[in-house]
Amino acid sequence: MARGRKRYLVAYDIRDERRLRQVHKTMKAYGWAMQLSVFICDLDFIELVELRTDLGAIINHSVDSIAIIDLGQPENRGSNCFSFMGQSNPLPVSGPVII
Repeated sequence: MARGRKRYLVAYDIRDERRLRQVHKTMKAYGWAMQLSVFICDLDFIELVELRTDLGAIINHSVDSIAIIDLGQPENRGSNCFSFMGQSNPLPVSGPVII
């Protein structure tokens, strides 16, 4: 079975400074920082499960919030659905993140 990648937009609101730093550090291992608490990640299914597991171990589920939005294939809707105002950085090209 092919492990196709999808592009995800991940945004988070973490209520504790220590947890916020841990979430940010974890997100840097999975994707590209679009803004301070917003990342773009090109992940296959296994990587998505690992990301959710890693983040789930950090956050306080009763006060913190993480949104993971499936944008589709990186080369299709995953790139075409973005619109910017003001300063914007170029979107990452499709492909795996090498750590």
